Amino acid sequence: MEKEQILSEVTEVFRDILDQPQLVLNFETTAEEVEDWDSLNHIQLVVAIEKHFKIRFTTKEIQSWQNVGEMVEDIHKRTN
Repeated sequence: MEKEQILSEVTEVFRDILDQPQLVLNFETTAEEVEDWDSLNHIQLVVAIEKHFKIRFTTKEIQSWQNVGEMVEDIHKRTN
């Protein structure tokens, strides 16, 4: 799966969990830039993304992400 496709699917998960149907993410998007992306919602987002892509992240991976692109990169590694 290509990174652009992964980003598109991750965006849909974010829209659903954060209840923001117009949300637009890019590879550089950070939590500070997205309304309601707080620590509690971050957990829900990670769980939903793991379920959607049928993968599991390590705590180290999750803690290392600085932006959406780094999350997409880890998804890409696990799905290809």
